[in-house]
Amino acid sequence: MAMENGTALPNTTPKRRKSKWSVALEQKYLFFMSVPFVIWIIIFNYIPVWGWTMAFQKFRPGLSFREQTWVGFDNFVALFSEPHFYLVLRNTLAMSIMSLVVGYTVPVLFAILLNELRHMAFKRTMQTISYLPHFVSWVVVAGLITKMLSTDGGIVNQLLIAIHAIDKPIQFMAHGEWFWGIVTMSDLWKEMGWNSIIYLAAISGIDPELYDAAKVDGAGRFKRIWHITLPGIRPTIMVMMILSIGWLTSIGFEKQFLLGNSIVQDYSEVLDLYVLNYGIKMGRFSFGTAVGIVNSIVSIMLLLISNRVFKRWTNESVI
Repeated sequence: MAMENGTALPNTTPKRRKSKWSVALEQKYLFFMSVPFVIWIIIFNYIPVWGWTMAFQKFRPGLSFREQTWVGFDNFVALFSEPHFYLVLRNTLAMSIMSLVVGYTVPVLFAILLNELRHMAFKRTMQTISYLPHFVSWVVVAGLITKMLSTDGGIVNQLLIAIHAIDKPIQFMAHGEWFWGIVTMSDLWKEMGWNSIIYLAAISGIDPELYDAAKVDGAGRFKRIWHITLPGIRPTIMVMMILSIGWLTSIGFEKQFLLGNSIVQDYSEVLDLYVLNYGIKMGRFSFGTAVGIVNSIVSIMLLLISNRVFKRWTNESVI
């Protein structure tokens, strides 16, 4: 510590920064723990990317890689030249956006409502009941939904007739314009409780003293939710929103395949079903791979764009 005019000056010498190798040596056990997961990701996520070469070939099973015929971007040209592809893309984006809006907001509200319950036994019971549908197969869920909406003893039609809302049963599964809503509500019922877990965990991390101070200041329950709970889980909400946007075009095919039928095919067919029907079943493996590449590129672009937008507006990002 230097002296100037009899006054002690603080030591302003900057601390020496540790090298990356020193930090890695200190955290060697963490690196060793992550090795199996890194290997798993490389094997199942990066090595299969080699299969994308099929999109640029006229792939024929049984032939070696060198014996395949290269066709360049012909499969992509054929894909974007098919009008049916844009119909499938419309269905995929429409159901994805509906699922994002409903399946994103309702779990947040459900988590907040559960957090406000004070009777612990009732709270645990509600949590358990809401989680259970997540572990039920989509085969079972589709059977339940189909039976509930059936014209032959379906509870929905019976209830509507009982309250004199309709005169005769409605064939819900035969109306294509209703299919998106049916899929969205089915997915919400199945996944709402499970998706709310992460928000409940974020709420539990909020300092309870903030709520006590708000009570002392006279804040009611809704004001505490608005000014403490929601700002406290805002980073979690933003991160989940960004990740959800990145998966807009990758919504799977189970629920559409099981709930759909030939009558509503123009509304039920999504990209994964398009690959199955017009790629794998018809032996057009290269065409199916091209659809998968387009799907992946669109997902990556949506993720990067949403991450950049949210980082600029809310200072929250995943990258």
